[in-house]
Amino acid sequence: MIRHSVFDSPLGPLTAVENDAGLAAVYMAEHKRRPAWETLGEQLPASASPVLAATAEQLDEYFSHGRREFSLPLAPAGSDFQHRVWAALREIPYGELRSYGALATMLGDPTMAQAVGSANGRNPISIIVPCHRVVGSDGSLTGYAGGLERKQFLLELENPSRTHTEALF
Repeated sequence: MIRHSVFDSPLGPLTAVENDAGLAAVYMAEHKRRPAWETLGEQLPASASPVLAATAEQLDEYFSHGRREFSLPLAPAGSDFQHRVWAALREIPYGELRSYGALATMLGDPTMAQAVGSANGRNPISIIVPCHRVVGSDGSLTGYAGGLERKQFLLELENPSRTHTEALF
């Protein structure tokens, strides 16, 4: 069964989607690859589901600088390769950045930067699976499903003393 909840955040409304296995997605209001509303199942208040309630609580803690890591049961739909990339994203420490090439190297094939970028762009669990921590090889902000202004906000939230161009590779 698929269910969802919408709650406020400093980035605007966030939609958390759960399935029977756990958290399947977190979408921003203008998310580029957000599926149609009717595919998100019944809308519930976050408090009606343990997974949705924990998602709202942990994101609130994150935005309040009280949480650096998430402990939620994740259940996104994706290919084996996408799951490998999304797992690698979760290894990027809070406040740090990586390039697509660095992620490809971490996954064992430095020639796969473009494929890594594609999988990164299809990450359905925004913020919690921190695709916002990935930048271009020159440190530039590149595409973000929620918009570059939200990506910049998240990067500054995690490390306000460093500009986005001071990436760690």
